[in-house]
Amino acid sequence: MSELFDSYRSSYAETIDASIRFSGLKHDFFLVAKADLLRRLIAERGLRRRGAMVRALDVGCGVGSLHPYLDGAFERLDGCDVSQGSIQRASEDNPGVVYRTCTTTRLPYDDCVFDLAFASCVVHHVSPASWLDFFREMRRVVRQGGVACIIEHNPYNPLTRLAVLRCPFDQDAVLLNAVKAAALFRQAGFSEVRSEHFLLLPSAGGFARKVERALALLPLGAQYACSGRV
Repeated sequence: MSELFDSYRSSYAETIDASIRFSGLKHDFFLVAKADLLRRLIAERGLRRRGAMVRALDVGCGVGSLHPYLDGAFERLDGCDVSQGSIQRASEDNPGVVYRTCTTTRLPYDDCVFDLAFASCVVHHVSPASWLDFFREMRRVVRQGGVACIIEHNPYNPLTRLAVLRCPFDQDAVLLNAVKAAALFRQAGFSEVRSEHFLLLPSAGGFARKVERALALLPLGAQYACSGRV
């Protein structure tokens, strides 16, 4: 897996854009939506109280494409990935983020150090036999009262299926739905587990976002977010 993503360190965005060209949208559109969701999650979950520092971890951060859109969201952002090449590219592009290469199934961090741990379109690259261990590791590094969140492809959305089919580094992807993700959160010991689907409409306007929020419980959007509290 690390060798595969090493080979795309210089062409990751272009490869994503090619896989979703049929939609008429660019990768940036999806990155903005994810960043907006994470910012809202911080507020809704009460992670920032009385100006307290929020430290976040992006598990499987790749080349750090999402990180410019999260500028100012956290007092400190860390990122880790199995791909050394991707981490090198991320470090060059985002000098304000602290990156580490993760070479084992155990995340390279101490217990209970993050307020938020999130993984964006990562779990479908993990072997299903290791899914529960992945969630348990996210729980281990999050403090009591903190939150973990995954953002994943919605397998019930046909356009998402097409994009995955067209993406060369998603050929071995095993998609999991929001119900399965929520079950894994609970098995790993999380509480207050919530799911919402988003990216239903090809617009970032306020009205489109309101419609998406109203339909968030239905498996319609291109992706979904599932989160739980430690």
